[in-house]
Amino acid sequence: MAQTVCVLLDAAAQARLTAIAGDRSRPFKHLQRARIVLLSAERLSVLEVARRAGASRPAVWRWQQRFAEEGVEGLLHDKTRPPGKEPLSAGTVAEVLALTCSEPPGEVTHWVGRAVAEQVGISLRSVQRIWEAHRLQPHRARTFKRSNDAAFAEKVEDIVGLYMEPPRHAVVLSIDEKSQIQALERTRPALPLGPGHPAAQTHDYTRHGTTTLFAALDVLEGTVLGRCMQRHRNGEFIRFLNAVEAAVPAGKTVHAILDNYAAHKHPKVRAWLARHPRWIFHFTPTSASWLNAVEGFFSALSRRRLRRGTFTGVVDLQAAIKRYIAEHNERPRPFRWTKPANAILSAVRRVPAPSV
Repeated sequence: MAQTVCVLLDAAAQARLTAIAGDRSRPFKHLQRARIVLLSAERLSVLEVARRAGASRPAVWRWQQRFAEEGVEGLLHDKTRPPGKEPLSAGTVAEVLALTCSEPPGEVTHWVGRAVAEQVGISLRSVQRIWEAHRLQPHRARTFKRSNDAAFAEKVEDIVGLYMEPPRHAVVLSIDEKSQIQALERTRPALPLGPGHPAAQTHDYTRHGTTTLFAALDVLEGTVLGRCMQRHRNGEFIRFLNAVEAAVPAGKTVHAILDNYAAHKHPKVRAWLARHPRWIFHFTPTSASWLNAVEGFFSALSRRRLRRGTFTGVVDLQAAIKRYIAEHNERPRPFRWTKPANAILSAVRRVPAPSV
C-alpha cells in the first residue's frame, strides 16, 4: 500500500477536523485520524505525518484514502468486516466430542488432535479449541483402584465418622509407617532457580541406607508423634505403640486408624492390644489407604523435605525428619475431613466393578 491521494481541505472540513482533534472527550482513534488528515493537508511527508500522529505509515495511507472516499464521517466509523471463516456447526462440534470420547481404531491407546482433525476434516487448532471449551484432555490419564473389601461401606462409615464426629474424651490417631526412605547424597551441588530455568539436581547419587518413619497424627490437635527405625516389623511397631501410649494422657480412649499391613495384625500386636483395653483399632478397607489421614503428612514431608534433599547418611536423614516433625508441631492444624461417607460410597458405585 502506498499514498494514492492528495488531501485537500475546505474551510468546513478544516474546522470540523480541528474541533475533533481538540476534543478530549472523543475516543483516541478519532483524534488520531483527524490529526493524520490535518497533517496530510500541510503537505508533510508520510513518514513525518506518521511520526507526529503516533501511527504507522500504512495507517496514514489508509485514513487518507478513507477521507478521500467518505469525508470526515468516514473517519468516525469503522468498517464492519465479515468473519474470515464460518464458525463450526453444532454437528461438527458434536462429531469431534463423540470421536474424542470413543475408542480409537486399531491398537492406538487414545486420540490425538491431528488424528481427530484429519478424521473430521477441520484444522488442528479447531479441535484444540473444542477440547478446551469442553475441558477434554485425551492426552492425560489418571489411575484408580476399586476396593474389593466386603465390608467397605461399614469401614468407610466408621472411619469417616471418627473424622467428622470424633467421640468425646477420646483421642483419634491416624497411624502408619513410611518405609524405605532413602538417604541419597547427590554427586554435585544443586543448581539454583533462576529466570528461564528451574532448579536442577544431578540424576546420579550415592545411597547411604534407608530408614522407616512410624508416625501418629492426632486428628483433633494436628500434632504428629514420629519415630525413625531401621525396619518396620511387628516388633518395631509395638515399640512405637508403647511410645504413643506413654504420650497419650491417661484416662482417654485411643481410636487408632491403620491400614491392613501384616505387621498391624500380627499375633504379638493383638496380644499387646489385649493388654491395653483403652486402645481400639479401626482398619481401613483394602486398597483404600487414602482414608488414612497421616498419608497427607507423609506427602507433605516428601515434597518439602525429602524429594530434593541430599543427605550424607542415615543419621543426617533421620535428623532432617525429626526437625520437620518439630517444625510441624510448632504450628499444628487440626485435620478436617469434609466429604461424608454417603458421598464417598456414591462415587465408588459409579466405578465399574471388575469383570470376573
